[in-house]
Amino acid sequence: MRLLIAAVLLLAACGTPDEAPPAAGYDTDEDAVRHHVAGDDLGVVDFRVACAEEAREDFDQALALLHHMMYEESRGLFQGITAAHPDCAMAHWGIAKTLFQPLWPGRPDLETRERGWNAIQQARALEPETAREEALVEAVEAFWENPESDEWWPRIERWAEAMEEAYQEHPDDLDVAAFYGLALLAAGQVADDQLAYNARAADVLTQVHDEEPLHPGAIHYTIHADDATGRAQENLEVVATYGEVAPAVPHALHMPSHIYVRLGDWPEVIEWNRRSAEAALQHPANGYVSIHHVHGLDYKLYGYLQRGEDDRAREVLDEALSTEPYQEDFVSAFHLAIMPARYAIERRDWEEAAQLEPGQPDYLDWDRYEWPLALSWFARGMGAVMTGGLDEARHAEARMAELQNQAQEAGEQAFATYIEVDRLILDGRIAWADGNAEEAVALTEEAAALEQTVQKHPVTPGSLLPPYEALGDLLMDLERPAEAQAAYEDGLAVWPKRYRSLLGAARAASAAGAEQVAREHYATLAEVVAEDSGRTGVQEAREAQAGG
Repeated sequence: MRLLIAAVLLLAACGTPDEAPPAAGYDTDEDAVRHHVAGDDLGVVDFRVACAEEAREDFDQALALLHHMMYEESRGLFQGITAAHPDCAMAHWGIAKTLFQPLWPGRPDLETRERGWNAIQQARALEPETAREEALVEAVEAFWENPESDEWWPRIERWAEAMEEAYQEHPDDLDVAAFYGLALLAAGQVADDQLAYNARAADVLTQVHDEEPLHPGAIHYTIHADDATGRAQENLEVVATYGEVAPAVPHALHMPSHIYVRLGDWPEVIEWNRRSAEAALQHPANGYVSIHHVHGLDYKLYGYLQRGEDDRAREVLDEALSTEPYQEDFVSAFHLAIMPARYAIERRDWEEAAQLEPGQPDYLDWDRYEWPLALSWFARGMGAVMTGGLDEARHAEARMAELQNQAQEAGEQAFATYIEVDRLILDGRIAWADGNAEEAVALTEEAAALEQTVQKHPVTPGSLLPPYEALGDLLMDLERPAEAQAAYEDGLAVWPKRYRSLLGAARAASAAGAEQVAREHYATLAEVVAEDSGRTGVQEAREAQAGG
């Protein structure tokens, strides 16, 4: 890379003014710099920072990586600038900004909060030279104030409010606008009308994209804005360009799949995440496997399972479980918990699900991760109830209730809601096993209604067991096929081309006497699955087509 980066690596060995030991889940800056590839295409950022002329190109690279949510790599470059140009206020701002990730589920610990506060105070003390730089410093300072407090959502709210002020003062600044769009998306996660926040963010980001089509923040955050119910078709022309803008950035290669999941385009989901997971191996995080690797693998696994490619899905799962150790992070815990559960439940292998061990691998601190831990208990409980293990199912449901309460007490209402949706599905199946059919249906309908109060979290390609699909399965077991068909189709309206929902809808329609509808669902299923899929439902769909 350039001489500045070489100098950074030398200085890193001796220590630099802003250096601090990495907090749990965060990585050393020198490692990020070491693995940043010279000449990477990152898009177009032209911030024109008020620092030494020779620092500007590095600053723009660091800022581009920040917009790509490659936080460790970005931090490494900002760290390099502070080493070479300690009076560059915005480089200290950059370090502080990389230490929180607004859309990700991880939460900074005390050491990280103190580091963020100290870095932004250094930026403040250096007195940013321009009004827009001062506004950006003030926004990040608002986030990191009171570092002793472990609050999260109040920090997001303060940052979003400050970014709105910055945007009102500098509406034509592309990076201010991009960060304002991101702030809207972050604050919208706990707003009463999240879709309104997404729409507003998309409007702001579209203006940035119109001005500079290669701006990484405009593309990246627009995809997040449209990863919401009813929005996937909004900006399709933006989606596929991301991999061209940043062809070696793991998260950029992953992001288009957020939209392709919403569209049920499984080959695209698989291909983008194949590229992302491979690229992530070139970006280790302080000696650990990056979260971007397992993040891409889970989406890839999901795509293979929807195509009925169970052998290939197994290979992906084996890769995820044999590649270690992953960095300590919520994202690592989430995917390592859900992937084996997903593999069992999507195939309806209840015996396999019943044998899952929560809290694996044991090198992660599972006490920090209520939602991922609850996913393992949900899968284990579903496996138990479907194989006659009612006592174990009740134990799993009780553990989920405890974890739901812990998430709620921690102020993580969305996590608590996701856990509660799954707990209600499990509770419904327990009621079914007890012979209480109406209670079982009521509990599962409650789960489906509750799911509609939240959007899918960006960490996941989809639910472990979507509640409308679970409701359809339950109603089929209760020999109520017309109602089951309606439930499956309600699920498909949100999550099109899901294998189990399509197969369930086809079987339910056939059992209800709606043969034409059944043939239509079978036809879609036959289009979705791989030619060599060995699942019984695939042959069933093809026979239905041939007989139609």
